[in-house]
Amino acid sequence: MAKAKVVVLGGGVGGTLVANKLAKHTDKVEVTVVDATGVHHYQPGLLYVPFGWERPEKLRYDERRLLHPSVQLIHASVERIDVDKRRLYLTRDGTVPYDYLVIATGSCPMPKEVAGLAEGGHHFYTEPAAVNLRQALSNFAGGRIVVGIAGFPYKCPPAPIEFTLLLDDWLRRRKLRDKTEIVFVTPLPQVLPITTAAPLVAELFDRKGIKVETFFNTESVDPKRRRVVSLEGTELDYDLLVLIPPHRGAPVIDASGIGDKGGWVPTDKVTLQVKGHERLFAIGDATDLPVSKSGAAAHFEAPVLARNLLSLIEGKEPNAHYDGSVMCFVETGDKKATVLRFNYERPPQPPPTLHVVAMVESADEPLLSCRCPERRCTGCPTQDGVGQVNDRSTAVLRLSGDGAAAQKRWRG
Repeated sequence: MAKAKVVVLGGGVGGTLVANKLAKHTDKVEVTVVDATGVHHYQPGLLYVPFGWERPEKLRYDERRLLHPSVQLIHASVERIDVDKRRLYLTRDGTVPYDYLVIATGSCPMPKEVAGLAEGGHHFYTEPAAVNLRQALSNFAGGRIVVGIAGFPYKCPPAPIEFTLLLDDWLRRRKLRDKTEIVFVTPLPQVLPITTAAPLVAELFDRKGIKVETFFNTESVDPKRRRVVSLEGTELDYDLLVLIPPHRGAPVIDASGIGDKGGWVPTDKVTLQVKGHERLFAIGDATDLPVSKSGAAAHFEAPVLARNLLSLIEGKEPNAHYDGSVMCFVETGDKKATVLRFNYERPPQPPPTLHVVAMVESADEPLLSCRCPERRCTGCPTQDGVGQVNDRSTAVLRLSGDGAAAQKRWRG
């Protein structure tokens, strides 16, 4: 029997994971990854770039080195997907045929969807944006910093909270906290979309003197007057503005006519098949699933998707089920962090006692270790409460250098 041609569109966490899992079955499949740049960006690390705690070049990886040797990698942008002809049309001349397609196109921050935000505000969700924010912070000498959420959806729900708490730390280290007012704005009635963790964050904000404006639906930003205005009529002047823009699906999804109005791919929440297209699957941020857009979600989705795709190739019904599992590590400042884990049926439980996080600089890269006094955190990679990971990031889903899998690189 001829091998099935499986094409993975996108070389992020989800695409790389699925490609490597499928590549273990070289007797059944030929796997090709199509990626615009061939560079894998470790996105959780961008949180630390504005503070000078991480270097952008350390967050870039050669996608080829992350993939199984049997996986073909094509560096090309895709203009559209023809689901009837089972073919990708490249921006440059050429097409890529497939028998099965995995859509792993991620999501895109869209600051221009909020009037004035691109000109008057900052964020840290792309490398250029994080570097620009680092420059703005290095020039900051005091005043009001407005931080928050400009619209939904966006990647990694806790990230704006993490940035705000780390900003508080950074200002204290530079002896600027007494000269700075931090105001956190959100369209929600609480500081965090994850309801069970919101009280913890609210208490931390209160303790650190961080003001909160809830029900603040950002309407526009006036860069000249340095003012952000909400739909509710609230106006806030600022000296520095850090607002997470709303995200959309990749342009290729719109161009192919397979997305919803936000550019997200309608995806079966259990099998991860694209609705109405048996031979198409979607993973990670690209989907319309009711879970966090994060590498952690893709980490849990990947084995389910791979098993179901292989079942179809074998002429069987897909029977692996994704249960909506997501795990969020959340930095809370003061060298502490916590963890949240949930799925479709089990909402996040109140977070455990904060871990104590110690950072030790090495010649190559920072080392982060955590020590949990309760030693019973659900889903802790070590279970004994003590672990270490080669990154400053607590929300770590590193891709192993040999391309074997994505993994939390814990050393007990």
